Amino acid sequence: MAVIDKPENAPEHCPGPSTEQAGKASACEGCPNQKICATAPKGPDPALQFIKERMNSVKHKILVLSGKGGVGKSTFTAQLGFAFASEESVQVGVMDIDVCGPSIPKIMGLDGEQVHQSLSGWSPVYVQDNLGVMSIGFMLSDPDEAVVWRGPKKNGIIKQFLKDVDWGDLDFMLVDTPPGTSDEHLSIAQYLKESEIDGAIIITTPQEVALQDVRKEIDFCRKVKIPILGVVENMSGFICPNCKGESIIFAPTTGGAKKMAEDLNIKYLGSIPLDPRIGKACDMGISFLDEYPDSPACKAYLDIISEIKKQFTD
Repeated sequence: MAVIDKPENAPEHCPGPSTEQAGKASACEGCPNQKICATAPKGPDPALQFIKERMNSVKHKILVLSGKGGVGKSTFTAQLGFAFASEESVQVGVMDIDVCGPSIPKIMGLDGEQVHQSLSGWSPVYVQDNLGVMSIGFMLSDPDEAVVWRGPKKNGIIKQFLKDVDWGDLDFMLVDTPPGTSDEHLSIAQYLKESEIDGAIIITTPQEVALQDVRKEIDFCRKVKIPILGVVENMSGFICPNCKGESIIFAPTTGGAKKMAEDLNIKYLGSIPLDPRIGKACDMGISFLDEYPDSPACKAYLDIISEIKKQFTD
């Protein structure tokens, strides 16, 4: 499936501004962008070659996706990054493409940091020597400032994160994404097409209201040919830190993530129970896995991360 950036106000059958028919097709009649599209340069985006060159130094690229918001994508991305980087020889980069709601800087203890420029491009902000992060959150003058951008500007910043950031040699690049299957997702799929995406980790919660959006995300991956590494069920239950009793918070009325994975023939990586200390660790910007190794949620995280690592044994 070709990925084509279309203006937000384009007609239904818009051929796409980069195609030979742009501004000339019958569907273009009456479109306010017709003249611009007809005179715009055609052909491949020249930035794609720069992106490919940058990404040559990245061994594995993993997207963290979910059609639903609030299921814990950023939390999982951060913990995965901390876990990978716990091995000093492993170089990890986390790229936050949630342009309107960047939470990675807070979760990874980088609140208030800024991006610096060198001769080789923008430098990631480092949690530690082998764990770098890039996010629009580093570029906001006020953390409460709303990012009110249309699709093309969102696409532009994602392109810059890929071609203008000096990531260096990475073993893993983890991409934290916003909810949905829209501009940011199409952009990352298009820009990394030549460099290849190793796969996507799909995050969900057990209830059907989340699963129905997650199924759309899985369909998106299949349409743009992104391999799915597996599904993680987050917030699958609550284990009391004191009495160790378990309560089901989000009841899986249709069988939860495991049943969905079986139905759609994708790998089920495991489930992570709720632990209030996960939220506390995120607010403090520290690794939950390092801080609370006694938690059942920590064991669940490590089991899932072990399953993911098995897919990248060189």
